[in-house]
Amino acid sequence: MPLRRPVLLLLAVAGLSCGPSAPPARTAASATAAPGAAALARSHALRWVRGSAEYRAVAVETYRAALAAVERASAGRPAGSWAVSVDADETIIDNSQYEVELEEKGETVTDATWRAWVKRRERPAVPGAAAFLEGVRRLGGRVAVVSNTSESLRGDLAANLDSLGLPYDVLLCRPDGGDERKESRWKAVADGTARPGLGPLEILVWVGDNIQDFPGQGQELRRRPESAYAEFGVRWFVIPNPIYGSWEKSPPD
Repeated sequence: MPLRRPVLLLLAVAGLSCGPSAPPARTAASATAAPGAAALARSHALRWVRGSAEYRAVAVETYRAALAAVERASAGRPAGSWAVSVDADETIIDNSQYEVELEEKGETVTDATWRAWVKRRERPAVPGAAAFLEGVRRLGGRVAVVSNTSESLRGDLAANLDSLGLPYDVLLCRPDGGDERKESRWKAVADGTARPGLGPLEILVWVGDNIQDFPGQGQELRRRPESAYAEFGVRWFVIPNPIYGSWEKSPPD
């Protein structure tokens, strides 16, 4: 789960629009918002993720489309020569119960509560994730889980994935205190240094819930024309996450 901050979104106006490793700080916008407004927006988003058929449908639909893209892109490629990159939090595993527990207690995210949550190893799979990962394996691909979970929590994340039976070939976490950007870890997958014996792998498809889960991308993309989104739905696939993300650092235009 990437770093995040409480927010005041259009969610508070429209109802809904459509793992941190350290405790987040408040943005200036949220610090000056009307009391309870950001919490209301967050609550609406959480209800949608946990209680709507639409969230499940979009997640399953996205993973089906991603697997179809993998099948097309991998045609004719030798088994074991290529991979997909998937984020962990809110992409293949679901942290919404953590949010529920914080809300019930009237608490905000802290490093201590986050670490305790991860160490429980109780996070369920995101709808569609298992079928996607299993499909990649059947097609002869490798799965690289590239997460911004701290390296010190890597063992807990791995145990959680294993308990769910989610297949993967390499798990790359963010070095404690290191850069959130994933480019160096994707490079390690490509040049064969991600894990001994894995070998170089061409990444064909990326799946994530944050714009930074895709190479070279950031929130500045929202100001660019639709032509800049050419890879989305082709090689890049987004799982919806209206609860938190790097978008919280970018106030609306």
